[in-house]
Amino acid sequence: MALMAVLESDLRALSAEARRRYPAVKDAAEHAILKLRCLSSPSEIVLNEDILKIFLMACEVRTVKMSVIGLSCLQKLISHDVVAPSALKEILDTLKDHGEMADESLQLKTLQTILIIFQSRLQPDNEDYTAQALVIILRLLENNRSSDSVRNTAAATFRQAVALIFDRVVSAESLPPGKFGSGVYISRSSSVSSDVNRNINQLELLEQEFSSGGPSLMRDTLTKSGKLALRLLEDLTALAAGGSAVWLRVSSIQRTFALDLLEFILSNYVVVFRALVPYEEVLRRQICSLLMTSLRTDTEPEGESGEPYFRRLVLRSVANIIRLYSSSLITESEVFLSMLVRVISLDLPLWHRILVLEILRGFCVEARTMQVLFLNFDMHPKNTNVVEGMVKALARVVSSIQFQDTCEESLAAVAGMFSSKAKGIEWSLDSDASNAAVLVASEAHAITLAIEGLLGVVFTVATLTDEAVDVGELDSPRCESDPPAKLTGRTALLCVSMVDSLWLTILDALSFILAKSQGEAIILEILKGYQAFTQACGILHAVEPLNSFLASLCKFTIGIPVEVEKRSVVQSPGSKRSEALLEPKETIVLTPKNVQALRTLFNISHRLHNVLGPSWSLVLETLASLDRTIHSPHATTQEVSTAVPKLTRDSSGQYSDFHILSSLNSQLFESSALMHVAAVKSLLSALRQLSHQCMSAAVSSFGPPSSQKSGSICFSVERMLSILVNNMHRVGPLWNEVICHFIELTDSSNQHVRTIALNAMDQSISAVLGSNQVQEYASSKLQGACNDVQTENIELRSLECAVISPLKVLYSSAQNIDVRAGSLKILLHVLERHGEKLHYSWPNILELLRSVANAAEKDLITLGFQNLRVIMNDGLSTVPADCLHVCIDVTGAYSAQNTELNISLTAIGLLWTSTDFIVKGFLYKQNEEKESDSNGMKEERALSFSGKVNDQALQMSIVDCDKLLFSIFSLLQNLGADERPEVRNSAVRTLFQILGSHGQKLSKSMWEDCLWNYVLPTLDRSSHMAATSSKTEWQGKELGTRGGKAIHMLIHHSRNTAQKQWDETLVLVLGGIARILRSFFPFLRSLENFQSGWQTLLLFVRNSIFNGSKEVALAAVNCLQSTIVSHSPKGNLPMPYLTSVLDVYELVMHKSPNYNGNMAYKLKQEILYGLGELYVQAQGMFDNGTYLKLLSVVDSGIKQAKVANSNGEAEYGHVPPLQRTALEILPQLRPAEHLSAMWSSLLAKLLLYLPSSDSCMDKIEDENDQETRINDDAEVSNGVASESQRVEASPKSPESTTVPSISNHLFAEKLVPVLVDLLLQAPPAEKYKILPDIIQSLGRCMITRRDNPDGSLWRLAVEGFIRILLDDVKKLTEKAGPELTITRPARMRIWKEVADIFEIFLIGYCGRALSVTVDSADESLEMNLLDILGDKILKSQTDAPLDILERLITTLDRCASRTCSLPLETVELMPSHCSRFSLTCLQKLFLLCSFSHGTGEWTSTRCEVSNISIKLLMTRCEFILGRFLMDGSRLGENPLPAARVEEVIFVLQELALLVVHSDTVSQLNLHPYLKEGLTGENQARRTHLLVLFPSFCELVISREARVRELVQVLLRHIIVELGLQKST
Repeated sequence: MALMAVLESDLRALSAEARRRYPAVKDAAEHAILKLRCLSSPSEIVLNEDILKIFLMACEVRTVKMSVIGLSCLQKLISHDVVAPSALKEILDTLKDHGEMADESLQLKTLQTILIIFQSRLQPDNEDYTAQALVIILRLLENNRSSDSVRNTAAATFRQAVALIFDRVVSAESLPPGKFGSGVYISRSSSVSSDVNRNINQLELLEQEFSSGGPSLMRDTLTKSGKLALRLLEDLTALAAGGSAVWLRVSSIQRTFALDLLEFILSNYVVVFRALVPYEEVLRRQICSLLMTSLRTDTEPEGESGEPYFRRLVLRSVANIIRLYSSSLITESEVFLSMLVRVISLDLPLWHRILVLEILRGFCVEARTMQVLFLNFDMHPKNTNVVEGMVKALARVVSSIQFQDTCEESLAAVAGMFSSKAKGIEWSLDSDASNAAVLVASEAHAITLAIEGLLGVVFTVATLTDEAVDVGELDSPRCESDPPAKLTGRTALLCVSMVDSLWLTILDALSFILAKSQGEAIILEILKGYQAFTQACGILHAVEPLNSFLASLCKFTIGIPVEVEKRSVVQSPGSKRSEALLEPKETIVLTPKNVQALRTLFNISHRLHNVLGPSWSLVLETLASLDRTIHSPHATTQEVSTAVPKLTRDSSGQYSDFHILSSLNSQLFESSALMHVAAVKSLLSALRQLSHQCMSAAVSSFGPPSSQKSGSICFSVERMLSILVNNMHRVGPLWNEVICHFIELTDSSNQHVRTIALNAMDQSISAVLGSNQVQEYASSKLQGACNDVQTENIELRSLECAVISPLKVLYSSAQNIDVRAGSLKILLHVLERHGEKLHYSWPNILELLRSVANAAEKDLITLGFQNLRVIMNDGLSTVPADCLHVCIDVTGAYSAQNTELNISLTAIGLLWTSTDFIVKGFLYKQNEEKESDSNGMKEERALSFSGKVNDQALQMSIVDCDKLLFSIFSLLQNLGADERPEVRNSAVRTLFQILGSHGQKLSKSMWEDCLWNYVLPTLDRSSHMAATSSKTEWQGKELGTRGGKAIHMLIHHSRNTAQKQWDETLVLVLGGIARILRSFFPFLRSLENFQSGWQTLLLFVRNSIFNGSKEVALAAVNCLQSTIVSHSPKGNLPMPYLTSVLDVYELVMHKSPNYNGNMAYKLKQEILYGLGELYVQAQGMFDNGTYLKLLSVVDSGIKQAKVANSNGEAEYGHVPPLQRTALEILPQLRPAEHLSAMWSSLLAKLLLYLPSSDSCMDKIEDENDQETRINDDAEVSNGVASESQRVEASPKSPESTTVPSISNHLFAEKLVPVLVDLLLQAPPAEKYKILPDIIQSLGRCMITRRDNPDGSLWRLAVEGFIRILLDDVKKLTEKAGPELTITRPARMRIWKEVADIFEIFLIGYCGRALSVTVDSADESLEMNLLDILGDKILKSQTDAPLDILERLITTLDRCASRTCSLPLETVELMPSHCSRFSLTCLQKLFLLCSFSHGTGEWTSTRCEVSNISIKLLMTRCEFILGRFLMDGSRLGENPLPAARVEEVIFVLQELALLVVHSDTVSQLNLHPYLKEGLTGENQARRTHLLVLFPSFCELVISREARVRELVQVLLRHIIVELGLQKST
C-alpha cells in the first residue's frame, strides 16, 4: 500500500506541474489518481495500463521536471514488478529518446532505469531489446557531450548489465552458481608466504566447486540466454580488437573499455567457458588471437594499444587465461608464457617490464597455478619448460642489479620497499624526486617483483610439499618410518621435479640478493624462503638442494672481518662452507643478518632433524663457529658501535642476542629427545666427524688456529653430552657412538683436548647412571623386587657394563698418565654419586683398582685408593656378595704397596671397616634366629651361634663370612711383618681391634684358628724380629749439606734402631693380647689347649721382663695385670691363674740385685701398682697364704731400694720411687673381712720400717736377709708353671746378699700417717693386739725430736699418737667401757705405753730449748698434746688404772715445775715458750682439781683425778710461793725475774678462781676439825686456800703490788670460807 500512496503523491505532483501548460497530462494524472484509488492492491496496476501510460506521457513532454517525475515513477513500477513485459518496447523507446537529451540528470536517470530493467523481471531475453538497451548505454558512454559522471555511470551500468546477462546464462544453462574468479588483481599482503596461502585457498575453492557442481562434459548447444550472451561476447571481442560490433551495431568504443569487460568476463565466469563449447571457441579463436596480437612487441604499437593501461589490461587478461584456462588452452598458454618471459629480456620500457613482472609474480605466488603450469608444461615431455624459464627470467632480473650503475641505490630502494610492505604501508617517492630517483625506484620495483616471484616459487614448493604430506604421499619429518625408495604420489613427484629443476636458479638469485642486502625486512623474507625451501628439500629427501641451501645459509651466519674475507677463498653458494681463518684477536661482528640467518638455521634444524642425515655436518660447523663466537671476548653485535669507549658501551643488546642464540643452540640438541634413533645417530656421527676434522687439521700445518680446533672439539663434545642427557630413555643404541669418540679424543696429543674428553666421559657416565631407568632398577633392587635371576633386566645389565667398561679400557690402553688418572677420577665420581646403583660392573671396577695398586706412579695409586675408600666406606652394602672377597684382596694390595705410606695405613683401616660390615651382615642373619639363654650371657651365646643355626642357606652365609674374616686376618698377619714400622704397627693394632670389637660374634673354631694361626704366631714373629734385628743407630734422611758435611733429619732415640722399632711392634702385640684376654678370657678358657697358650704367654712375659727392653717388659706385665684385674672381680679367674701371676711378680721382686737399674725399678714400680689394683679388685680370692705372699712381694719391693739410691733421693728430700709406690698401694692392702687375722701381720710388717732400738734393728736385718734370699731354681708354685719355666738367675755376689737398712726417716715420715690410718680401720680385736707396739713405735719416732728437732717424723708421730688417743677415748666414752673382746691385761699394756709416751715425751722433749727457735706449729702441737692429756684422757671416763692416772698427773706436775725449779740465776735465760708450756701444765692441774656445777657429771674417775691432782697442786703452789718469797728476800731491793713474778701472779689468780668439790677437800692436809667444820651442804668449796694461808700471810708484805692485791682477794675468800665475814 505504500507504493500506491507514493504513486498517488507523484501523480499529484505531476498534475500540479502540468496544470498550466499541459492540461492533457493534468487530466490524465487526475484520472490515474482516481483509477489508482479504485485498486485494492499494487499487483492490479499491471492490469491497468492507464497508470503506466500517464508516466510515459509525462516523459514524452520532454521537459526535465516532468521527465524526471515520469522516469522515477517508471523505476518504482519496474522495481515492484507491476509493469507488463509488453510495455518494454515502449519503455526502451522512451529511454532512448531521453538518452539523447542533453540534460545530465535525465541521462543519469535513464541509465539508472536501464539498470533497473536488467535487474528486474523485465530483463530482455530478446536480442533486439537487449541490444537496444545496451546501445543506449554505449551511446551515453561514447557521447562526447556526456559529462564525466555520465560516462562513468554508463561504464558501470554497462559492466553491471554484462554481468547480469552472464548471470542469466549461468542460470539458464544450469551451471554452478556463483563467481569463480576475481576480476580484480589480488593485492599483495605483507608477506609473500601469505599471498601463496591466500591464493591457493581461493583456487582450491574454485576447483572444488567446479568439480563438484559443474557438468561432467562440455556442451555445444546453447539456450536463448546463452546465445544472447555469446553475441555480446563476440561484439566485445571485436570492439576490443578495434572493429565494430555487428550485433550491437556500434562502430567502435574505447578498446580499453572493451578489453576490461573481457577481462571481467574471463575472470568471473570461468564455468561458462569451461562448460560451453561455443564460448570456449570464442575464447580460443578470437580472444586469444586478440591478446596475442596485442602482446606482440615486434611492431610499433599504434594508438591506444601502446598505452600502459591497455598493456596492463592485456596482461591481466593473459594472466587470467593462463591462470584459469591453461588446462584447456595448452598451446595458447604456452605461447602467452613464452611471450611474457621473452618480454622481460627485451629492451622495452621499464614500466612494460614491470607489468609483466607483476603478472609473473602473481603466477609464482599462486601455488595451484604453478602446480598446473608445471604439470602441463615442465613435466610434459612435448611442452616447453615454461615454469623453469619463468624462474630463470626472474633470476636474471635479480642478478642484473649488479651490472647497474645505481646498484647500491637500487638495493637500498628494494630494502625500503620490503620494509614498507612489512609495515603495511605503500612505498612512495617524495613529490620532488628527481628523474634519476624515479628511475632507481622503478628499477627497484622490478627487482622487488622478481624477488617476490622467486620467493613465491619457494613458498609454492613448500606449500605443495606440505599438501603432499597431508594427503599421505610424503612422510612427515616427525614420522619415524623410513622414507620410501621411490615416490609415487602425484603431488610428491611434482614437488621433486620442481625442486630438481629450479633449486639452483633460485639459490643463486636469493643468495646473491641476501649477500648484497642489509634491510631487515628483505633479509627476513629471503630467510623465510631459505627455510621453506630447505624444509621442503628435507621432506622430499632432495640431498643436493638441501645441502646447497644449508651451505649457502651457513655462509651468512657468522660475520667475517673484511681483511679475513679478502684472504678467504670465494666459494660457490652450493659448495661446502669452510671455516674462516680468523686470527684470535680479530673482532667478529654479528650483524642482524647473521643473527636472523642463525635463527633460520635453528628453525630448519628443528624442523628437519629427522631427515638431515649427512647434512648435519654443515649445520654443526656453523654452530661450532657460533659457539666460539659467543664465548669469544672479541665478538660483538652490530648494535654496539666500536667507536664508543669500552667503559661506556652499552652491551645489553649484544648479550641479549648472544643469550638468545646460545639458548637456541642448546635447545636444538635438547630436542634430540624427539628425534628418531637413526636421526640421533646421524647427528652424533656428524658431531664425531666435525671433531675428527678438527683433530686432523690440528695435526697438519694448515687450517684454523689450534684454539679454534679445540673450540670445535669442545663444541662437539658438549653437544654429544647434551644429546646423551636428553635421550636417557633410549641411551643404549647411542652409548657406543658417544663413548668411543670420547676415548678417541683421549689419544690426542693436545692435553686440553684430553681434558675435555675426560670431563665428557665423567659427565656422560654420571648422567647415564643417574637416569631414571637405572634409578628405578636400583630402588627395586633395594626393595627386593629382583628375586628371580631369570627376570633380571638383561638390557640394563648390558648397559651398565657398557657404561663402566670404557674406564677399564681407557686405563689399560692410555699412554698418558693424565688420561689414566682421569679415568680413575671418573670412576671416583661414579662411585661417589651412583655407587649404590651399580650391580653388574663390580668385577670390572675391582679388577681396575687392583691393577692400579701395582702402578709405579704415586698419583695413580692415590686416585685408585680414593676409589677404594669410597667402596669400602660407603659402598660395601651395594657390592654383590660374591665380590666382597675381591674387595678385601684389593684393599690388601693397597696396604702392601710401597709407594705411599699413608695409603697403606688407611687401607689397613679399611680392612677394619670391611670387618664391621661383614659382622653386621652376620648379626643380621643371626637375629633371625630365636634368642636363647635368658641368663644374659650374650657373649657366649653369640660365640657359640654357629652351632645353633639349622638353616642350610644361613650356614653357607656364615661360612662365607668366616672365609672373609680369615682373609682379612691373613692379610693383617702378613702386613704385621712389613718392613715399614708404621704399616706393621697399624696392622697389628687393627688385627687386635677387630678381635676385641667383634670377638663375641666369633665361634669357637674361629677363635682357635685365630689364636694358633694368627695371634700367637704374630707374637712369636715379633719377638724373634725384636731379638734379631740390628741395633745399629740409623741416620735420618739427608736434608742438605753445611760446610761440606751432610745434615740429617733427627730421629728420636726411641726409634733410631730397627730393634727399637720392632720392640714397639712387640708392645702393640702384647697390648692386643691383653685386650682380647680382658674381653674374652672366660670364653677363651673353654678352648682346647688354652692352658698351653697361657703357659707360653707366662714364659714370654718372664723372658721379656729379664731380657727385653723396658717398654716390652712393661707391656708384658701389663698384659698379665690387665687380664687378672679385669676378671678377678667377676669371678671368672680361677685361683691357679692368679697364683701363677703372683709367682711371676715374686720372682721379679726377689731377683738378685744385679737385676737393677732404672728399667728394673720402673718395672717393679708397675708391679707394685698392679698388686695394689689386683688386691682391690680380687681381694675376695685371697686367702691367708696368698695375702702373706702378696705382703712378701711388697716387702721385697720396699727393701730393693739401694742405699745409694735412697741416699741420693734423701738428699733432695724425696722418697725413692719404689718406696713411694709402696706407700701409695699400702692403704689398698688392708685385709678384707675374711682376712681380719692378717691385720696384725700387715701392721707388724709396717712397724719394721719405723725407727727401733739396736736389738730390734738387728732382728729386722736378720729377718730381711732371710726373706730376700730365694732359690733361683725354685719353681713357680701353685702347679700352673712347668719345669720348663725356670728362669736363669745370675749368681749373687756377697754384696748383694744383704739389704742395707733404711738409714733415713723419709720413708718413716710417709709411712706413719699410712700406719695410723690402717690402724684406725682395723677391727678392735686385731687393733688392740698390735696397738701397744704401734704406740711404742710412735714413741720412738717422737723421741727423734732431740736428734732432729726440725724433722717431720716426730711431728707426724705426735699427730698419729693424738689421733689414736682421740679414737680410743671416743670409743670408750661412746661404749662406756672397753670392748668385751679386749682383755684387761691388754688394756693395761696399752695404758702403760701411753703413760710412757707422755712421761718420756712431755718431760724430756716438750717445753725445752731444743733449738734456737721454736716454730709456732711445734708449740701448738705441744699444747694440743697437753689438751689431749688434760681435757680428754684425765677428764673422761676411761678404764685407765689408778697408777696410770697418777703417772699422767705427775707428768703434768713435773712439766709444771719447769719454771719454779730453776735457780734464780738461770730463770731469766729460759725461753718464753718454755715458760708458757710450764704455765699451761700448771693450768691443766688447776682444771683437774676444779669443780663447777656446769662441768657435768662428777664421775668416779673424775673424782679420783681431782683427789690426786689437789695434793700435787697444793704442794706445787706452796713450793712456788715459797720460792718466790725466798728469791725476794735474796734479791732484796732488786726486782725479781719477770718469769718468777708472772708465775706467782698466775698461781694466785688460778687459786682465786679454783673451786674444789667437797670430796676433794678430804684430801687436803688440814686439821680434822677444820675438815669437819667446813663440811656443809655446799659441794663447791675454797677450802684449799686454808692450806696455803701461811704463805699468803707472808706475801702480804711483798714488794709486788699485783701480788699484794691478789693476796688480799684470797684472804677475803678465806674469811668467807671460814664464815668470818661481817654481818650487816
